[in-house]
Amino acid sequence: MRPLVDPVSELDPDERKRTARHTVLKGIGDEGQRRLAATRVAVVGAGGIGSPAILALAAAGVGAITVIDDDIVELHNLQRQIAHRIEDIGVHKTESAVRAVAALSPVTVVRPVTARLDEANAQEFFADADVVIDTSDSFATRRAVAAATEALGIPLVWGAVREWYAQVTVFWSNPTDADPVVLNDLFAVGTEGDPPTCAQVGVLGALCVQVGGLLSTEVVKLAIGVGEPLLGRLLVLDSLSGRQREIPLRSAATAAASA
Repeated sequence: MRPLVDPVSELDPDERKRTARHTVLKGIGDEGQRRLAATRVAVVGAGGIGSPAILALAAAGVGAITVIDDDIVELHNLQRQIAHRIEDIGVHKTESAVRAVAALSPVTVVRPVTARLDEANAQEFFADADVVIDTSDSFATRRAVAAATEALGIPLVWGAVREWYAQVTVFWSNPTDADPVVLNDLFAVGTEGDPPTCAQVGVLGALCVQVGGLLSTEVVKLAIGVGEPLLGRLLVLDSLSGRQREIPLRSAATAAASA
């Protein structure tokens, strides 16, 4: 997999010191870290999964993060939304995310977008992004995110958590050297049903942190062109049993063309 971005010419001296354990890591090195510094990520949702993903991206040295969320921090969020603090209750999650990132990586630029994403504005919000993370909790939003990333041809790192279970994958309508796989290949329109909300059935906070870490890892791999992204593979996690498995995903369009 080729890297998504070209590297910046050099790192800030303090940033080089802060990310020293990356630059000695096989597969990243100095050039990979400079690619991360050039990477622009849009994160849809600063909640249970988005919150730890944002922290991990900032800690990794990602250069710019657009955080899209129209909600405010509430007390019941703090069981899983680890970017936010007691003192953030009542403020917008985007504002809290700015504070959290600044405390981890002062050179990372955060663009807060305090708005509800929909089909009309999604492409505008993603216009400058190299990759998008979707952590939203409604299929209307997920469809809008998927449609925009497909139109722009940028990768979509996708995660969902409910109760003790989670799913993670990568969608990409225009990958550099693989078959395209998009949201519709996993959930054809009209097949997603009406799943219960986390408010109804609950969600394990520690699993949200785990999935946020997995999403940010996929971003790192895509940005610097290392390893195997989860394109064409759905990772399914069962935290109760401590097991995970993969389900292969295939493009419906590719399958039809080869039939």
